[in-house]
Amino acid sequence: MANPMPVRVELWPLAADDIGIWLISGDDAWRSGPVASDTEPHAEAELLAAMNLGPDTPADLYHSTSWRTDDQSVILTYVACFPYRGEFVRDTWQDALPIAARMLEMVGRPIGHGAADPPTPRYIDVLMHAIRHLRFLKDSDGSARRAMTPAWRKHLAAWEPALSGMYCEAHPAAAAG
Repeated sequence: MANPMPVRVELWPLAADDIGIWLISGDDAWRSGPVASDTEPHAEAELLAAMNLGPDTPADLYHSTSWRTDDQSVILTYVACFPYRGEFVRDTWQDALPIAARMLEMVGRPIGHGAADPPTPRYIDVLMHAIRHLRFLKDSDGSARRAMTPAWRKHLAAWEPALSGMYCEAHPAAAAG
């Protein structure tokens, strides 16, 4: 008999300045081990941030954006918006990488899947989905909108708001039917 599938958390830590939106962790999310049953996944996301940024860098906004299976686990994806010190994000996090709405054009659309099949998103797809989700929150969630700085609101305007829709084109197998 197979073991139960553990739940893990991944956190995409972001910041926005006058230049743009930045992935402050460099080129990937931070991921936890299995979430203990006596805690909450949200607390695990906060712990990931504290472990990587220190306890004195609280996020202005945390939000769970999706879930998927990955490496024999269920991954709960969180995005967090962090304040920075200095004039620009890279004054605080030198390894931060810029994130642009045009990135999907550069890397191509997500891998398609049939209507009854699970998706297999790439990490870039997960990140793009999370930012589009933030754009949706900017328009629809007063608490989230208030937590966003003017830089966030400005740069999110370039993104299409969405809770879903990464897979808007029909899979070739579905189109043939």
